[in-house]
Amino acid sequence: MCSPSATLTVWASSWLAGRSAPDDVLAALHAWAPRHTITAGDPLTGGRTDLPWSAHGNPSGSGVTALLTLIRQTMSRPEAQLRLVLPIPGDVRGVPTGTAFAADAIDAEEGVLIGVPGADGTGLIPQRVDEGTLQWAVYNTPVPPAPTADLSLGEAEYAMREAVRDAADALMELHTTIVGVSEADPRTLIEAELADYSRHRYPDSIPLRARRILDTADHVAAILAVAQREPASAPTSASATGAQESLLRPLWDAIRAARLVAVHASAGRHR
Repeated sequence: MCSPSATLTVWASSWLAGRSAPDDVLAALHAWAPRHTITAGDPLTGGRTDLPWSAHGNPSGSGVTALLTLIRQTMSRPEAQLRLVLPIPGDVRGVPTGTAFAADAIDAEEGVLIGVPGADGTGLIPQRVDEGTLQWAVYNTPVPPAPTADLSLGEAEYAMREAVRDAADALMELHTTIVGVSEADPRTLIEAELADYSRHRYPDSIPLRARRILDTADHVAAILAVAQREPASAPTSASATGAQESLLRPLWDAIRAARLVAVHASAGRHR
C-alpha cells in the first residue's frame, strides 16, 4: 500500500461493510507506525470538537480506536463516501480548494475525505511525528463531488503494465549518463523498495484487478524511486534536473491516477 491514507481508506471501508474486524484495521495501520494519535488540524476544528489543536502545543488525543469512532459517525448517512485524495501542486482534483485541509493535503500529498458530497464533512491527513508515531490531523471541511475517474480499472491495469516498461527504460537512460558511479545493483535496490511496500496487506475482499493495479503501481514506484535516488542518475545541473523531471513526472502521474482508481473501486465495493 502506497500511503497511510490509502491503507485507512480500503481497510475502514471493508470494516464499515462488515467484511473486516476493527482489529484488522488496527493491524493494518500499525504497519505504518506502532502509535497513532489524533488532533485537530486547524483552530476551527479544535473549537468545534474536543480534539486538541497541536499547533497550540496541546498534546495529541487518543489513537486508532477514536479515529474509527470518528469515521463511523461521519459515515452514518448511506450516501456518505470515504475517499482517498493524492493531491500535488498543479493537480488538486477532488480536494476542496481554499481550505486548510487542501493546503495541508497538498503538502502531505495525501489525505482522506469523509462525508456526503456537497456537504460539510471530515478530512484526515497523516503526519509523521517521530519514527514510532503517526498523527492524524482532523479537519472540518466541505466534501466536493467526486471527480470523474480518468481511467476504468481495465485501462488503469493496462497503463500500469506499460508503465513498468517505461520506468525500466527511464532507469536505464538515467543510469547510462554516468556509467559505473554507483556500485549498487539497481535490481537489489528495487527489491528493497518493494519489500517495504509488501509489509502492508490488503483486505481479502479487495477486487483482484484492483490488487494487481496496486501491486504493479508499487513496482513502478520502486523503479522510479531508485532512478531518482541513485548517484548515477543524480542531476548535476539545472538542465539535467529539468530533463529528469520531464522523464519521470508523467510516470508518477500515471501511478497516482491508477492508485486512485484501484482504491476507490475497492472502497466502493465495500459500501
